[in-house]
Amino acid sequence: MQIMYFAFRNLFRNLRRTLAIVITIAVGSGALFCFDGFIQGVQKDFRENTIRSHSGNGEFHTKGYLDSAYEDPWKEWISNYDDVADFLYEQPGVEYIFPRVSINGMLVHHKKSISGAGQGIDADEEAEFFQSLEIVDGEPLTDQANGILLGKGLAKAIDAHPGEEIRFYTKSIHGKIRSRYFQVAGVFETGNADFDNRVFRIQIGAAQSLLGTSRIESISIGLNDHKNWDAVSASLTAQFPFLESASFAEINKIWYQHSMDWLDAQYHIIQIIILTIVLLGIFNTISTSILERKEEIGNLRANGESVFDVMRLVLYEGLFLGTIGGFVGLASAYLVASFILHQGILMPPGPGQTKQFFIAFVFTEKMAVTALSLSIISTLIASFFAGIKVCRMSIAKQLRSF
Repeated sequence: MQIMYFAFRNLFRNLRRTLAIVITIAVGSGALFCFDGFIQGVQKDFRENTIRSHSGNGEFHTKGYLDSAYEDPWKEWISNYDDVADFLYEQPGVEYIFPRVSINGMLVHHKKSISGAGQGIDADEEAEFFQSLEIVDGEPLTDQANGILLGKGLAKAIDAHPGEEIRFYTKSIHGKIRSRYFQVAGVFETGNADFDNRVFRIQIGAAQSLLGTSRIESISIGLNDHKNWDAVSASLTAQFPFLESASFAEINKIWYQHSMDWLDAQYHIIQIIILTIVLLGIFNTISTSILERKEEIGNLRANGESVFDVMRLVLYEGLFLGTIGGFVGLASAYLVASFILHQGILMPPGPGQTKQFFIAFVFTEKMAVTALSLSIISTLIASFFAGIKVCRMSIAKQLRSF
């Protein structure tokens, strides 16, 4: 305890030197903390945007449906939707249920036509949950029986605007060509160019009428927390063995999961680079500090202190410096991110996207503990090697002033 007391007092003997070391450690720990918070912010925004604009937290369909190709796919659709929906509503965390059917066909407006991938949806229910599906013109599709919501690229291709009528042609499950007039309710944009250029949405009743079926292709759900997905999925597939589940990450594997894997790999590489730079900076600063004190260490050795006692003193000082510097760095980074950059950082559109977006820093206790631990460990390693270098000198050499 006495050595710890002397180590703590030594921090105040040369405040200029102590401040230089603390600032070096603080910059390093703050940089790691901020970068981790930024990456977490990117991943959270990407996850929420995917969930709230595309697929919900996940979907249920008949077993093998996604992995197989069928000549008559509607025969594999869900026929007992009401039973499945009733069971889902009883599950903790389930707030929304979205029955859907796919309907592809030709959209015609004046003399322009384009093929589109349609989604028959419960529009009134989905309007509450899918908040990342931004309406850039017109209004959301809610209770309009003959309303249609067009992706931005799709609307541009046929020069369609809210309030105008377009005609939609498709083939029913019996092979008959059917058509229907729809009025454009609005134009949406998700930021995913591929999705916005081909997808449109109509009421699920209209889609089923055109197709000539009452079945449901898939059931997507909206949860109050994405962490509840595994429990809900396990419960439903146990109750209805003919169904299987696919999380939003599986459904959007190329667009979402591959991007997340790439971000994780990038984060680990940059984390190693930052940690290396920080370690070298701390090592250089502490080494210089300890070498400047070699006469002091020589006096301690001459007065009978062992190498072990000197090293304990040096390591305790390193522990205090690493802890103080780490806390200062974390507090500074948190204050800057929370007050100066509270709106986040404006980012340019990512690959395959069309919209700029703000990324807010997301900090967790685990990140703080990791950054603080790395700063302390780095300081202790630097203190150990620098201390060993000085302690290996002869006492006579340590006492020389040149």
